[in-house]
Amino acid sequence: MSCGCTTDLKDGKGLVDHIKSKGKENFAPTVAHEIRCECGETFTLETVIMNCPKCEMTYAVTPCGSHDKNNIKLAGIKYA
Repeated sequence: MSCGCTTDLKDGKGLVDHIKSKGKENFAPTVAHEIRCECGETFTLETVIMNCPKCEMTYAVTPCGSHDKNNIKLAGIKYA
């Protein structure tokens, strides 16, 4: 899928910026992970960049790393 993934992308904001720069922000993750947000809300990650429906915390994962839930990073409230 050649999204240009790199091990340097450990920060959530950096992930969001990188994914958007490649135009892949609407891609579905390989696995639709269930996310338990810091606010207590549970939701399914349907795109590689998604906000919590309750508090709008932004979560991001690169398309090629989306198989592993540990690759999902927080980017901040309404970052995306």
